[in-house]
Amino acid sequence: MSRRIYFAILASVAALFAAPGPANAEETKPAMTTEATAMPKPEKSGLLPIDGLNYYYAVYGKGEPLLLLHGGLGTSDMFAPLLPRLAENRTIIAVDLQGHGRTALGERPFSLEGMGDDMAGIVKALGYDKVDVLGYSLGGGVAFRMAVQHPETVRRLVLVSTGFAANGFYDEMRGQQAQVSAAAADFMKDTPMYKSYVAVAPRPDDFPKLLDALGNFMRKDYDYSADVAKLKMPVMLAYGDSDMYKPEHEIKFYQMLGGGLKDAGWMRENLSQNRLAIILNRTHYDVFFAPELTAAALPFLNGETKVKTWDEVLSETK
Repeated sequence: MSRRIYFAILASVAALFAAPGPANAEETKPAMTTEATAMPKPEKSGLLPIDGLNYYYAVYGKGEPLLLLHGGLGTSDMFAPLLPRLAENRTIIAVDLQGHGRTALGERPFSLEGMGDDMAGIVKALGYDKVDVLGYSLGGGVAFRMAVQHPETVRRLVLVSTGFAANGFYDEMRGQQAQVSAAAADFMKDTPMYKSYVAVAPRPDDFPKLLDALGNFMRKDYDYSADVAKLKMPVMLAYGDSDMYKPEHEIKFYQMLGGGLKDAGWMRENLSQNRLAIILNRTHYDVFFAPELTAAALPFLNGETKVKTWDEVLSETK
């Protein structure tokens, strides 16, 4: 594999790769964070045995529970820049996905469906009947499957840079993703992603296996359009305005959820329960730590839909 091809692949999946972690989850080293932001000390953390895997989780803050699911080749530490704001009035449950962060890859197949089941198992194991969920990229796919397969566990759902079908990516992205495999491991030895992985992974030598698992996953053609209608809970879709998904795919997803089909009406009588947020000046690779994301997502997660009327705004100016 040439360096040119490698870096093209790296660019296409930078947000989909990160770090697995140590056997003793209570004594983990910090994994890769964004903009050198360190994660605060969790109030509780550990490993949960779920269907043959030991999932690392950490709990922060107090209030309504919010499950955070990171992107591929990332860890829950990716959300460090947003965590203080998110945890102000909420209990944050951050999980390292299969093969990432402090959760070992294991021998089980790597699939969104399997991890979707696992997340529902984690929620129940931690004593919650229902949680809000925010998932980014790979984590968004897992959150989608969790909500489809276990709707009783999800109150509100935020999908960040997440599509419903493989054809939603720009065409050139699919070709680059198809080339991801263990062959890229040696080229990545000097990257922050690899260094972050080996710093916390319970089995650091599994890095090539993780690349193979991700490559196999990304080479699969999938179309979950038939499952979109199963999402009865309120859903927010959020994308960077320069994301890796085609704008028409983002709009179609929103329309399949019932949004963007007609004018909301003078009294908002036709307003959909679902939302679409386009974050300005953001890409797939940096939208997950944009302050504008929390500014959009938190009111939605809190069920805040009321806005000032025109009459109220005018009266305030008098």
